Amino acid sequence: MGIEAILQLFSKEGLIGIFKYSEANKDSFSDNCQRIFSLQNEYIKTIDSVIAFLQGNNPTLARQICSDGFLPEASRFSQLDDMDWAFGTMGMQDKAKHLATLYLEDLSDFIVETVDENFGFSRYAERLGRSANSFDELYEYLQTAPTFIDVITLKILHEKLSEIEPKLICFSIPFPGNLYSAFRCSQYIKEHFPEVKVAMGGGFPNTELRELKDNRVFEFFDFITLDDGELPVELLVAHIENPEHNEFKRTFLLENNRVIYKNNSLRQDYKQNEVGTPDYTDLLLDKYISVIEIANPMHSLWSDGRWNKLTMAHGCYWGKCTFCDISLDYIKIYEPIAAKILVDRMEELIAQTGHNGFHFVDEAAPPALMREVALEILRRNLTVTWWTNIRFEKSFTADLCVLLKASGCIAVSGGLEVASDRLLALIKKGVTVEQVAQVTRNFTEAGIMVHAYLMYGYPTQTIQETIDSLEMVRQLFELGVLQSGFWHQFAMTAHSPVGMFPEEFGVIPESNEITFANNDIQFKDKTGINHDKFSFGLKKSLFNYMHGICFDYPLQDWFDFKIPRTTVKPDFIYNCLEKEVFFTVKPNAKIVWIGGKPLVESFTKSKKSNSWEMMKMTFHDKREVFEITVDKEKGEWLLALLAKIEVANEKRYTFNEVKSDYETAGLEDFELFWYSKPVNTLRDFGLLVL
Repeated sequence: MGIEAILQLFSKEGLIGIFKYSEANKDSFSDNCQRIFSLQNEYIKTIDSVIAFLQGNNPTLARQICSDGFLPEASRFSQLDDMDWAFGTMGMQDKAKHLATLYLEDLSDFIVETVDENFGFSRYAERLGRSANSFDELYEYLQTAPTFIDVITLKILHEKLSEIEPKLICFSIPFPGNLYSAFRCSQYIKEHFPEVKVAMGGGFPNTELRELKDNRVFEFFDFITLDDGELPVELLVAHIENPEHNEFKRTFLLENNRVIYKNNSLRQDYKQNEVGTPDYTDLLLDKYISVIEIANPMHSLWSDGRWNKLTMAHGCYWGKCTFCDISLDYIKIYEPIAAKILVDRMEELIAQTGHNGFHFVDEAAPPALMREVALEILRRNLTVTWWTNIRFEKSFTADLCVLLKASGCIAVSGGLEVASDRLLALIKKGVTVEQVAQVTRNFTEAGIMVHAYLMYGYPTQTIQETIDSLEMVRQLFELGVLQSGFWHQFAMTAHSPVGMFPEEFGVIPESNEITFANNDIQFKDKTGINHDKFSFGLKKSLFNYMHGICFDYPLQDWFDFKIPRTTVKPDFIYNCLEKEVFFTVKPNAKIVWIGGKPLVESFTKSKKSNSWEMMKMTFHDKREVFEITVDKEKGEWLLALLAKIEVANEKRYTFNEVKSDYETAGLEDFELFWYSKPVNTLRDFGLLVL
């Protein structure tokens, strides 16, 4: 419904309605809105073709969008100094997408000022849902008349309900920005289709509504389910079909005018390998729009292109970070899926959607499982593009990163959080800054983009640590091992160790009575530092670093108040990357060949009165030709080995098995051969130790 409402709003007819609706107040418009209102004919004329372009249906329009004078321009275009420089490497289609996005954001600004202050493309009336300990404000707002945009949404809803005639409607609410619309829609259902039951689930209730007490919520919803939804929804269906069936799993409902939490089913939740492949059949995949908000290739991944969503594992295999909801099932219950099942699901989704892009939405994808998935993708000879969230584990060796890249991995995002070893230990992150630097280097050298989540304002964090953290980040960008990042201010949540045991972290929570939502907790840090004031400088510096500029600016230049000098040595990250890597191979490491078959020729080499047979192998990889020369006997063994360990084979050989195979062939000095120049050349071109 979100995409349908947006498409109706951003259409010729929709804009005519918006300009007509806002006309009564045109005398009070800001200069920017006055400009947009004056250019309304230009917007009405261009909107349908711009939306078609963003849906991928009108690619030739890119040339017109990029030429001056096609799109009307308001305040969002004032940030356009460096277009050719920023998009020089990204091409005309991307440049046009970015301009079309600014054009839509101008219209969005107009809607917010003149039609509906709560409008947003991906979040609507977010402030009404954000940690509202009491339901009062949202409830009062729901008693007012539906807004202009509500009317569009409710009309679509009415048509759907009349056509489908459902008995149960389930709203999935991942974020606070989805809450108001879900309540407004459920209110409409209760009023006009009272026989339909309405349920709510998803990330928002799972994290925020665990202490729900306000029975007014049940004027809108009949059921609210928590955590994994498969079994709770199945039991709701059984109850609706036969009200005698009173078995529930993690479900809030109203009984005798009191909110009751029912969890009386003895049935176990479905295992991850039983839940099946997500079914996208009824989604309007060809109608979604691809936008590019800022000229950062990693950020554009989130809103540009089509990504089938899958999960490698339920929960987090680490599950220790002190800022994270590790007490809740979605993090706490770790359950990976077998690589073969996962790749089966990928193939099913490709067949169903026609799209071979995948975003694995894991809290943190496990390196060992990523390795198995990559091997399985290569074994099946699939062409896919994928990205995911990770922890910057030392398991991400250079070889593993090469394998992931070969399987179609284009980007990873991970939490560096606070680039300070003291705070990383306090967070229980399980990584050090040095380790992060080496892992980001491994990904970057393999050609995989790296995005880092950065955090400031963690409890007990000093001003010195914030500045040192910024210096670490500056060095990581300057050396090119990070391509993208985002600073978040620390938020204390009710289900994290910091939220549950605040005294251990030196914070004093502000407690309110909870009758509705409870997740973000306001708090005072005993250090008394106001971390808000760092926000602008941190974000501005990062924006420049992501564009590869201003590395030589003193850190003080980013802030309009006095900051201490950094205590981090200017070559700290450089030295981390220079450290020797010791080439010891674990006996159970898998040896895999992802290169091709060589052309082979034998020849005789003579020196003085001795002659011996040699073998030359010539390999063609996608970009270049390389060759190695070895003794014929070793060459024949190597040829046979490459055939055994090639990635298309089901069986995987360990380092120990390869060594014993070499010795069984009667050859001597395996280690000497393994670390010799010919094998090192193969190691550079696809002989991987995993």
